[in-house]
Amino acid sequence: MDAEARAARAAETMWAADEASRWFGFELIAVGEGRAEVALDVAAHHCNGHGTCHGGVTFALADTAFAFACNSRNQATVAQHCMVSFTAPGRAGDRLMAVAREVSLQGKNGIYDVTVTNGETVVAQFRGLSRAIRGTLFEEEET
Repeated sequence: MDAEARAARAAETMWAADEASRWFGFELIAVGEGRAEVALDVAAHHCNGHGTCHGGVTFALADTAFAFACNSRNQATVAQHCMVSFTAPGRAGDRLMAVAREVSLQGKNGIYDVTVTNGETVVAQFRGLSRAIRGTLFEEEET
C-alpha cells in the first residue's frame, strides 16, 4: 500500500468512529501523508455571546485536522500538547478551513502546524505535538 492510499484508509477508519467531528459539522476535505484539510460552515450554534465562532469550536476544527494528519501513517497517535493563537473572528455563514501539515517527525514525536482560514483571512494558528502509541488504525496485509 502506498503512502497516499494508507493515509486515505486511515482517515476513512478514523472518520467512521469520529462522532465528535460529525456532531460539530466538520467536513473532511483531503488527507495525505502528514497532512489534512477539514472544513466547517459556521452556523449560529457555533457562535458565542459576542456573535463570533466560539474559540473552542475553532480549536476543535484545528485539532481534528491535526489528528488526521498525525494518524496518516496508520500508527495510532495522540496529542501530547497543543496551543492556538486566534487572529481574527469567524462568524455565522463563514466557511472555515483548517489545513494541517507535518513540520517534524522524529521517532514517536511529531510537530504539526494548522492554519485556520476564512477565505484569505487567517482566523487561527495552531501547533500540535503528537505522540505515537501502541497500535494501528487498521490491519495492513504484509507484502
